[in-house]
Amino acid sequence: MKGKNTIAFINSNIAWGGGEKWHFEMGKRLYEKGYPVFFVVHKKSALCQRVKEANLPHAAIIINNFSFLNRFKIRRISRIFRQHSVGSVIMNLPSDVKVAGPAARKAGVEKIMYRRGTALPVNNNLYNRYLFKKIITHIITNSHATKNLLLQKNAELVDKSKFRIIHNGLDFNEFDSRQVNPLYIKQGNELVIGNASRFVEQKGHKMLIEVARKLKTRGISFRLLLAGEGKLKESIIKLAKKEGVYENLLFTGFITDIKSFMTSIDIFLLPSLWEGFGYVIVEAMAGEKPVIAFDISSNPEIIRDGENGYLIPFRDTDTFAEKVIALYNNPQLREQMAREARKTAAENFDMDYMVRQIEDLIAE
Repeated sequence: MKGKNTIAFINSNIAWGGGEKWHFEMGKRLYEKGYPVFFVVHKKSALCQRVKEANLPHAAIIINNFSFLNRFKIRRISRIFRQHSVGSVIMNLPSDVKVAGPAARKAGVEKIMYRRGTALPVNNNLYNRYLFKKIITHIITNSHATKNLLLQKNAELVDKSKFRIIHNGLDFNEFDSRQVNPLYIKQGNELVIGNASRFVEQKGHKMLIEVARKLKTRGISFRLLLAGEGKLKESIIKLAKKEGVYENLLFTGFITDIKSFMTSIDIFLLPSLWEGFGYVIVEAMAGEKPVIAFDISSNPEIIRDGENGYLIPFRDTDTFAEKVIALYNNPQLREQMAREARKTAAENFDMDYMVRQIEDLIAE
């Protein structure tokens, strides 16, 4: 679309995560629709590699927490914005905001947007107040919960009119077209439950082991598939052995084929302590699986208790296990919830709808 100002995506994170996935997929979609798009990425990042492979216009720059003190780096980024006629900037990390925000203002960029997916408060300090009041023109959050947490330490930090809630979206056409290669074949009448997440404190794997122990105590025949890697994996394995449930577990390692994982299970369990937006919940629902999770953060924005899954009081592993058992004993209810889960996901979290929301924001 000739005449449109370039949309710049600024993401300096080295690792690949939800923010990087969102920036890459959104930028790629807009580029394919004819929008001029430009990426500023860390030269050693996973995102940089993907951008290169997709032949998307980009510049590789190292940005860290102290880059905002380097006026030469700010000038360089500002020059990039001017050279590429950037009219909208969408930033990712707080460190990106600190350096690319002022650079965008210096270059005369009209829309300076911070896309935040982290479910943590923003510190109430002088520089943050300057950035949020004087530099940032729009804030995109992936859930109402993320918005509320951002403001937790200072409700007046941001003019409420700057916020746009745009949930993460899934490309259902692409998801449905993937071939399925089951990771596990059910044995007899056992129930196959699963979780896919990093082995870190936030994801609540210890409580998942508690649930498994309660299921075994009740005589439930089950297999728990755990996908992912992380620093706490070995400690979770030790805990599973201590609690006598290790034989019921299958550690799949990191997986890229999430559809095949979801096809291999009956119910998806998410015992996370918090979530900015549970993208994996949407993936489970797209795979027609009911989800059981704690009634926290953004989970209620996706899960409708009793319809497409269950929302459990925080840390209540007794009720968590009871709901798993209820679905084990009632296959018809499980199938009904599975159908409703797919319907909910398709109607509310389709990637095309999320792209249109970004287009509308840019066109304002």
